[in-house]
Amino acid sequence: MLTFTCADRVGIVAAVAGALAERDGFILDSQQYADLETGRFFMRVAFRAGGPRFPGDGAELRAALAPVAERYGFAWTLTDSGERPRMLIAVSKASHCLNDLLHRWRTGALPIAIVGVVSNHDTMRALTEWHGIPYHHLPVEPDGLAAQEAALEALVGETGAEYLVLARYMRILSAGLAERLAGRCINIHHSFLPGFKGARPYHRAHERGVKLIGATAHFVTADLDEGPIIEQAVERVDHRRGVDELIRIGRDVEAQVLARAVGWVAERRVLLNGLRTVVFR
Repeated sequence: MLTFTCADRVGIVAAVAGALAERDGFILDSQQYADLETGRFFMRVAFRAGGPRFPGDGAELRAALAPVAERYGFAWTLTDSGERPRMLIAVSKASHCLNDLLHRWRTGALPIAIVGVVSNHDTMRALTEWHGIPYHHLPVEPDGLAAQEAALEALVGETGAEYLVLARYMRILSAGLAERLAGRCINIHHSFLPGFKGARPYHRAHERGVKLIGATAHFVTADLDEGPIIEQAVERVDHRRGVDELIRIGRDVEAQVLARAVGWVAERRVLLNGLRTVVFR
């Protein structure tokens, strides 16, 4: 799997396809996007061996594609299509997003390797360990936020996690950690924002008579809940829906949106484009 971005110019697609064809690379899927506003080009190519000239390992393949990458100035990744990215999931007390991710992972519907679940509470231990996943309880002690976050960051390194997924993890990451995990940390929240910030958003939304319930999955940045959006969805509601129904609908949407975002990231379908993303669905 080849994914890359570079300055847009004539001949990029032909050069990539030609380099693969010369080495018996059989293209299974190819998607590209030219951002005319920024002059950037984005591409994702899935391919496999199609003949005897195909390189025998990843190092040979990378060396074969390197001249094209250098010529066009690629910022690129080359990965095995069967590789499952290692992900650490962070959660607090709400189970809906975690439970959905664990179920999809266990049934093979989500192409990731879950290396652990970390939480500032012990509430989700039984659920996590039932699935055979290590559970890490990192409580926040009085005046101990920095130490708890340092332990969380250390756990990312110790588990070899490529991504940190905030599955309703109700703690705000520091700007420093958000920057160090740029492009590697995925969050989910309701889509009322910037309205109804803080506690009890569904209660306040009900009081205002909202007609849409939704969720947003995005990459985490130092700007709270304003990182590049990966996926969003909404469900229409009306005056007959009480607060409990709004919460139930909201949780369902959150779980679905987060699962789609995690799956697309795992399949290398999401490329950062400044404050936005390119998602090759």
